[in-house]
Amino acid sequence: MTADPGSAVNRRPLRSCGVPAALSVALLLSSCTGSGPRGAAGSGGVGDPLFPALGNGGYQVRHYGLDLDYDVKKGRLDATADLTAEATEDLRSFQLDLQGLKVSGVRVDGEDAAFSRKGHKLLVRPAEGLRKGAAFRTTVDYAGSPQELTDPDGTTEGWVKTPDGAFVAGEPAGSMTWFPGNNHPEDKATYDITITVPQGYTAVANGELRSQRTAKGHTTFRWQNGRPMASYLATATIGRFEVHTSRTPGGLPLYVAVDPAEVRASRGPLAKLPEIVAWESGLFGPYPFASAGAVVDRTPSRITWGALEAQTKPIYAGAPDTTTVVHEMAHQWFGDSVTPKTWADTWLNESFATYAEWLWEERRGGKTPQQQFDALYKDAPHNKRWAFPPARPGSAKNVTGPAVYERGAMLLQQLRNAVGDRTFFRILKEWPAAYRYGTADSADFVAFCQERTDVDLAPLFRAWLYGEGKPKRLY
Repeated sequence: MTADPGSAVNRRPLRSCGVPAALSVALLLSSCTGSGPRGAAGSGGVGDPLFPALGNGGYQVRHYGLDLDYDVKKGRLDATADLTAEATEDLRSFQLDLQGLKVSGVRVDGEDAAFSRKGHKLLVRPAEGLRKGAAFRTTVDYAGSPQELTDPDGTTEGWVKTPDGAFVAGEPAGSMTWFPGNNHPEDKATYDITITVPQGYTAVANGELRSQRTAKGHTTFRWQNGRPMASYLATATIGRFEVHTSRTPGGLPLYVAVDPAEVRASRGPLAKLPEIVAWESGLFGPYPFASAGAVVDRTPSRITWGALEAQTKPIYAGAPDTTTVVHEMAHQWFGDSVTPKTWADTWLNESFATYAEWLWEERRGGKTPQQQFDALYKDAPHNKRWAFPPARPGSAKNVTGPAVYERGAMLLQQLRNAVGDRTFFRILKEWPAAYRYGTADSADFVAFCQERTDVDLAPLFRAWLYGEGKPKRLY
């Protein structure tokens, strides 16, 4: 923890056992502990079909406590991460995802632990083995200049430096550029994020602002996110923002932070937040979190995408239009509360958010969802929309391809036609209720829908969810 916002962070030294930290975990432990504790070596990766190196086996994180001190001018981060986790098997070692940054010490349950680095993996060997079912606490002290990532599709994410701070977005892998963790959507946890920045800057994270204190030229913001969250949805965006707090007519707190250059263009769409939350709550069931809001930043030109559904506070790369706000807020149910088990299940996020756009347009007197479907279906078979089935993207570069968004939404319209409006709109509410704060995959959704109708949905999902090429129009 940062003892004084105006002073250097005090770190405990690593017990190195007289060998360089760059040596392998096995060599470190043989010199320190002899034969060492028994148990498995926790795996690096959880078998994700698109991103096999993300996430780690052997444990489940329950809570992250992140204490960040960011020097905006130098672009330097000094930080401590406290992870409370549960071992899912007997472990003699485990791994965390952390890209770049220098680790100065690791402790497990208060005892110094040996560690080494390989790629984006931080390998940790506790002094004592961890028993299956045991809760344990890992503390990592680290520092450096966080770097952004280039995704397989060529887009930029992670800790992206801006002239007045940082634009922090984590889909699919970017959270590991600023904190160590189990970086896979299946591992969800609660978060406390404390961020210290120079006075005059604002630091925004997920959840609710519990305190804001200024001393000796620095301001510390303490954020608490009490509902489970996937790591890719975490943010710690820093800048000179105009901040507006309010409540919806139903009493939901709103926190909106906007770069001054984007205030005018953002005002109209963001003013609709209360209306959008109320309308989507009517469609999808009660809003799943204790607050809502938005962060609008002025980003570098290399940020070529528009927004990310950071939990409770979507972050926008420039002023959004109203349709984008509708899309990102729909993700609070589909993606944030109900999170995909693997990155191949991302269509479960994007299809519903896209369909919410269609319903909003109809509500405003525009095209109906069926008209949206008809217009898209006219496109030729070689259109990118038909390049791969939504549930089988094939490669990491396709995780946010047109088929995930548009063909996924078209599938939902076909489902609506097959089961009828009454059942379809029941599904829109009951699906996020059944998997609230959890994870789900494509098979879960197929079974969930089939349980609610006597119509045989197998041909529909076979063609529209898993089939290659342009599927036939079944309904």
